[in-house]
Amino acid sequence: MDESIFKDYEDEIQALEEEIRLLTEEYENIQQESASFSDEDILKAMKSLQTEPQVETKGHVSLSDLKAQLESLEADLSFLMEFTGFHFTSHSKKTVEKTQNRTVQKHRLSGKCHSLPFQLEFQLLEMQNNEKVSSVVSDLSIIMESREDSNVSKFVSRTEERGDLLTFFRSLSTYAEWYEHRRYTFLHFK
Repeated sequence: MDESIFKDYEDEIQALEEEIRLLTEEYENIQQESASFSDEDILKAMKSLQTEPQVETKGHVSLSDLKAQLESLEADLSFLMEFTGFHFTSHSKKTVEKTQNRTVQKHRLSGKCHSLPFQLEFQLLEMQNNEKVSSVVSDLSIIMESREDSNVSKFVSRTEERGDLLTFFRSLSTYAEWYEHRRYTFLHFK
């Protein structure tokens, strides 16, 4: 009877591991589809659209349609920045290695979450196998002012070791939001 209990536990563990693998793949696919643009990129695009004459050719989108799309994207970006508290100030991407089914890119990202500035640098390895693309983050480096809080330093160190960007962004968002609440509260009592 002991073996059947262990077998049930092993089956449950395997099912959970498979679910984790599928969720990780789904998350990585979503990450690849999303793209972030800095405020500077948006302003450059707007200026370039304003200076170009409106030309509508067969098979191409008109300038007014592009302006409407840009305004829609700006509204979406503004909503996301307000909703999450993240304001990205710069992003750069450099392809280090590219083969038929493997790409290594180096990313640099900086911004603020509420009032806490941060900088990230990491490598993203993308491998393609039979129409599936998997991504792995490596060499994660996080630069953040710890504000004399040892817990933040410990958290940053653990996150760098694990290379877990999702946990970093989720935790930073929550921490920064409550950091702002504490700061305003203390200012009120001064």
